[in-house]
Amino acid sequence: MQGKVCLVTGANRGIGRATAEALARQGATVLLVCRERATGEAAKQEIARTTGNANLELFVADFAVQAEVRRVAEEIRAKYSRLDVLVSNAGVMLLHRVTTVDNIEATFAVNHLASFILINELGDLLKASAPARVVIVASEAHTRVSDPEDWDSTKTYNGRAAYNRSKLANVVFTYDLAHRLEGSGVTVNCCHPGWVNTNILHSMYDRWWLRWVWPIVQKYFTVSPEEGAKIVVHLATSHDVDGVTGKYFNQMRATTSSLISHDPVIGARLWNLSLRFTGELPPVTITGEHIAGH
Repeated sequence: MQGKVCLVTGANRGIGRATAEALARQGATVLLVCRERATGEAAKQEIARTTGNANLELFVADFAVQAEVRRVAEEIRAKYSRLDVLVSNAGVMLLHRVTTVDNIEATFAVNHLASFILINELGDLLKASAPARVVIVASEAHTRVSDPEDWDSTKTYNGRAAYNRSKLANVVFTYDLAHRLEGSGVTVNCCHPGWVNTNILHSMYDRWWLRWVWPIVQKYFTVSPEEGAKIVVHLATSHDVDGVTGKYFNQMRATTSSLISHDPVIGARLWNLSLRFTGELPPVTITGEHIAGH
């Protein structure tokens, strides 16, 4: 990966941190996008120390704020003339419904819309660097979705259900984006990294009637962030996936995602809704399709 520029979101801990470190160890220039400067700087210094690679740069943005996602994309475009790999990893799982400054449910905003904005904002840079790769960290949780088009969780709110829907959005977005970038030299794939011992998984068990289960789950059913990052790094670097695009990977191989993730109507609606929620479309209307009021 010498001479390659790789961007990793949520790079200060968990899968993102492990991915950034692995890419740095292979000699890449790594751009770490983190929500907080202090934790980002600490991660940057530790990665530089453990890998011996000082070609690291920190960018700070709160992915719950669309203006900050656009700002960080602009900063990256201004500083770098190429981008070989973009790893979209940053994510949250919230027990209670929270709306962002953009008046959007925060799990959907951070886990999907921020990725949607960032990748589209950096699309020309990726194309100019082709062959380039986009890797989206999704989850097997996308297979457990009810009410799949209540993306903004306006009907009822359950933290795990909202998270599952956001992971479905990751997979659907992967397929749609791969189709739109066909022939550009930019590949787009997503993956389930396994049940990784991260704050997100821990938060799913952070209820009084489940807390006793967490030590058991942690010991017997989870893998380390380093283990979870292996598939992400594989998709970002391996020649085995040269030219492979529009796939969902689980356990280091392309596999079939949920039936609903392949629904073209849901895919088209999600793309249009994403454009609308990010201010790229008016509240109603596109390609003859009516989008219900927000």
